[in-house]
Amino acid sequence: MRKYLIALLLLLPALVMATPPGVLRLDAQAPLDVTYKAVYAALEKANFFVALEVDLGANLANFGQRWGEELNRNALGGIRSMVVCNAWYANQVSNADPDLLALCPLRVTLVEKDGFTRVLFARPTVIAEGSPGIGVVQELEDVVIAALRAGVSATEAR
Repeated sequence: MRKYLIALLLLLPALVMATPPGVLRLDAQAPLDVTYKAVYAALEKANFFVALEVDLGANLANFGQRWGEELNRNALGGIRSMVVCNAWYANQVSNADPDLLALCPLRVTLVEKDGFTRVLFARPTVIAEGSPGIGVVQELEDVVIAALRAGVSATEAR
């Protein structure tokens, strides 16, 4: 028993670090289509305009013959991204540090595996660290994360 406990404790840092620190990961116990609609609606409710939607899973599937066994080795059920923007925050970021406009627009990616969806968001504060615009970027990140959490929660309420 002691050996198993020691082995578990040694593996714990690897389990905790599964998601990079600059990436927010939320898990929804719902399929991709359901989660995507809920997250989309939550972002719009938070005044973020979805400027572009990309079905990466479908795009990658087109390379099946070329990539062979290398295609989708994790057996993901789908990958979809949305590119989002809020004009007010874009203006505030440009006022604080025009170089941070490299963050605009933001993206959210949803990945399905076995009927569950993970919602992934690259935290803009990681890039903005040390910038005079960090305050507005932190606020922007907090608003997006709250919307993503609301979207994931909406899938659980159904």
